[in-house]
Amino acid sequence: MEVAGSDNQGREFKSSAEMWKEQLGDGTDSHKKVDWYRNGVGYWQEVDASVDGVLGGFGHVTEPDIKGSEAFLNSLLSDPLLNNGNSHRVALDCGSGIGRVTKNLLIRYFNEVDLLEPVPHFLEAARQSLVFDGKIGADEHKATNFYCVPLQEFTPNSGRYDVIWVQWCIGHLTDDDFVSFFKRAKAGLKPGGYFIVKENTARSGFVLDKEDCSITRSDLYYKELFKKSGLHLYKNKDQRNFPKELFPVKMYALTTEVPKRSRLSRCKQHANRPSIIK
Repeated sequence: MEVAGSDNQGREFKSSAEMWKEQLGDGTDSHKKVDWYRNGVGYWQEVDASVDGVLGGFGHVTEPDIKGSEAFLNSLLSDPLLNNGNSHRVALDCGSGIGRVTKNLLIRYFNEVDLLEPVPHFLEAARQSLVFDGKIGADEHKATNFYCVPLQEFTPNSGRYDVIWVQWCIGHLTDDDFVSFFKRAKAGLKPGGYFIVKENTARSGFVLDKEDCSITRSDLYYKELFKKSGLHLYKNKDQRNFPKELFPVKMYALTTEVPKRSRLSRCKQHANRPSIIK
């Protein structure tokens, strides 16, 4: 997507193509792309495996974050248009970190949760918290698999998941790998399943963070990449009650097929269209 943006040091880019060319080269130098991902993981390997660590010193946002996510998740799980009637629900927590979202939210709603995280000491902290905590991990609600694999290299088992949860990690993927990830991951959803993406959003264009090798995209930028991935926006909502100094955060529910509600809405609008009074 050709949109203007900047980096966290104030440099302006005329387009995303200009920014990606600087970061990754012209495509002939694979080392630049390897370095992009290596440096991103390397940044997090130096971060403490704690809530404050993974949230950059903003550990206090966990409560409003989980409340916002829970309300959004409940609005989807109760929706008969997407509810596949399966009583055994399974979720994948992408970029799971220390298991914060799994422990505080997903494991209460899903019988099994798999965790995907490329930083080894984060994943080990999640394993210890979720598997060895006597309060969590009962047979009916448990963390099942712990994958120490980056998003750009992961392919889920076919038809395993009701929900694939992607929060505060997709910014580390290049545009091409963003699209490639979702195209591969679609096969991991059950019929009627969906992606939930929760991410920082730039007010326009994008903001490149050169320190941790990530990009914060605008709402329009995300939607363009979702479209390229073959996904359909079912529902979205803004996260509330976050500190003003942070990026705005949005939640997206995405389906692999055109949502039935969209088709019904169009028909209803057509049927109720006011006629000309003569």
